Amino acid sequence: MIQRPRGTRDLLPPETRLWLAVETVAREVFASFGGEEIRTPVFEATELFVRSVGEGTDIVHKEMYTFPDRKGRSLTLRPEMTAGVARAWIENRLGDRSQPLRLFYLGPMFRYERMQHGRYRQFSQIGLEIIGADTPLADAELLAAMHEFFVRLGFTDLQIHLNNLGDPEDRARYQEGIRVALTPRRAELCSDCQRRLEENPLRILDCKVPACQVIAADAPGVDDVAGDPSRQHVAGVEAHLQALGIPYVRNRRLVRGLDYYLRTVFEVVSPQLGTNAVLCGGGRYDRLIADLGGPAVPGVGFAIGEDRLVEVLPARFKDAVLARAALYLVPMGAAAENRALELARGWIRGGVPVELEITGRSLKAALKRADRDGFRAVAMLGDDELKAKTVTVRDLAAGNQSAVPFADLPAWWQALPPAREAARPE
Repeated sequence: MIQRPRGTRDLLPPETRLWLAVETVAREVFASFGGEEIRTPVFEATELFVRSVGEGTDIVHKEMYTFPDRKGRSLTLRPEMTAGVARAWIENRLGDRSQPLRLFYLGPMFRYERMQHGRYRQFSQIGLEIIGADTPLADAELLAAMHEFFVRLGFTDLQIHLNNLGDPEDRARYQEGIRVALTPRRAELCSDCQRRLEENPLRILDCKVPACQVIAADAPGVDDVAGDPSRQHVAGVEAHLQALGIPYVRNRRLVRGLDYYLRTVFEVVSPQLGTNAVLCGGGRYDRLIADLGGPAVPGVGFAIGEDRLVEVLPARFKDAVLARAALYLVPMGAAAENRALELARGWIRGGVPVELEITGRSLKAALKRADRDGFRAVAMLGDDELKAKTVTVRDLAAGNQSAVPFADLPAWWQALPPAREAARPE
């Protein structure tokens, strides 16, 4: 039997209902903040990610799915989306449009990573980028949109970690400070961090090996070397968050895994998954577009790991989505079967989700299935109903039954209370 590749998975009903619901909320929230959707190729020129993400990062060093095409050109399945958005901004001359642009995306990414809980080699991200604004207010708006998205999903316990990475001019001094602080303990670091100590010391702070995290605690904070402009910028972001009542904590060790970030950088952590399980991360990248050959245009953005997000969705949101809010239409007899699809299509056009019984189940078996699969209501159609031009409907939550004229079925459906409310005792 042919099986799916390691690190991938099949998303099956009813879980796909959760994914669709989450993505619907994302589109609604980001659009309400002025965002529009962008879709870029799932593979790009390898050079794009090497230049943007950083050659010394783990993503480029050992996680990218890179392959030559038939003409020998090096292509890579996208490990993240911001670089592709920046490339699209340059190539399609989006700078000719009114700025800033708020662009959101949903789609699969690919990284060859060590398998662990909630992490896959093909995974999905939901993200938002604001390109063309360099103010603290832009960062705060982005964080407000992100926070609103999580609130709409029902989260109350997520933690926003925020830090200042300084400007690129501060980076060399900070890297040297880390190198000086940690070189005496080089032998205690993991093999990856020993390499990072020479190539890119900043990445040591992002290591997930517990021993390295303990050692990294001795490294200086970036605020120790950051210049006044970056400090003032992040302080402005914090002031906006405080005014909005959006809770956050300052994490002096937060660096993220991509080299293009500067100044504001942040993560969202779920206590359910542990401190190392990040649901969302992002930051400011004012020089990325210029580094890729475009003009000097600022940007800030975030990406949410949809796989992990769906795993920790609040129960109330999950229950509401997974409830089978549909009408189960059961025809009884040949005449009813001949008319059932016509009626179902008409009701669907009237806004009623209808699932038609098409296997010939008996009424008894159909009612068992309706109860087992959690349908909201059952509509029974037999010879008597056809003569009267009514359908017998049973509200499964309330336990009552009535005859409803064909034409009135959409209005009857819209008047149904939510299943939980209908089942609530007096």
